[in-house]
Amino acid sequence: MRAVIQRVKSSKVEIKGEIIGEIGKGLNVLLGISKEDTLEDVKYLKDKILNLRIFEDENGKLNKSLLDVKGEILIVSQFTLYGDCRKGRRPSFTEALGGEDAEKLYREFVSQCKDTLKKVETGKFGADMLVSIENDGPVTLLIESKKTF
Repeated sequence: MRAVIQRVKSSKVEIKGEIIGEIGKGLNVLLGISKEDTLEDVKYLKDKILNLRIFEDENGKLNKSLLDVKGEILIVSQFTLYGDCRKGRRPSFTEALGGEDAEKLYREFVSQCKDTLKKVETGKFGADMLVSIENDGPVTLLIESKKTF
């Protein structure tokens, strides 16, 4: 699994002009799922994201996690995170997991976050969405459960 994590002041996702998910202070997570991913990847990535110390403490240092600041999270599925652009000019998405299998892992990730956090919002799996992100910092990180980068 791959995730683009952005610390936000606010974030929302819309479909055809209707807001379907919206948060205040917290994290916007764009989540990609590969053919190799399992429930172990879900657990690893959830634990890593919720415990990342990327929020400022009283001294202005990045020492607090989403859990520490009681932040919110917006999780948006994004298969294009597995786009391979190394050859040619058109990305290849052969490594991305699609369909019901990907949706199951996505829903499990959301469920595990809901077990821990007070407010978890989502986009709609597989839909064409408009995501608005008010990046705070900006702080943007890339995480992969396979730890290849």
